[in-house]
Amino acid sequence: MPVSFWVRSLMVALLLTVAGCGYHLTDSASLPLGSGQKIWVPYFNNESVNPSAQTVLRRGFYEELYSLRGLRPASSEGDADLVMKARIVSYSSKAVSYNAIDQAREYKLSLNVELEITKKGQTAPLWKGQIQAVKQYPANTDLALQRNAEEQALHAVSSILAQKFISALEESY
Repeated sequence: MPVSFWVRSLMVALLLTVAGCGYHLTDSASLPLGSGQKIWVPYFNNESVNPSAQTVLRRGFYEELYSLRGLRPASSEGDADLVMKARIVSYSSKAVSYNAIDQAREYKLSLNVELEITKKGQTAPLWKGQIQAVKQYPANTDLALQRNAEEQALHAVSSILAQKFISALEESY
């Protein structure tokens, strides 16, 4: 191949590199959920039929925010770099499948929450919206086992909601 082919190829590659494609590295300090920040997650305002939902959700959000983004829980709202507001909009658990003798075989837990997060010293929220998550769980004739299955589904839903929240916040940024 002639030298001019290599020179042209090199010039094209250099031109594309100089022009760039618009993507660039971001400073991790500028991200809304930077590692090492402190976050305050309040107990969710709970108007649902499940009194433990607010506690399970709060714990689930702290666990996911720490494990996925390195955020640490703040000791109080005033000590936090990021502050959340949270409310359970709806909580429902209903049978979705039945066996041959018309007994519930499987339930579906559906949870819809309203969330808002703000940065310390700012009044405008970084993100505000509603997120819904659903988890199916098995039915059981033993009431204690049935309740345990619902609690496990609630733990799973809290993780799903936290992951969706993190994604929604970072996608809107």
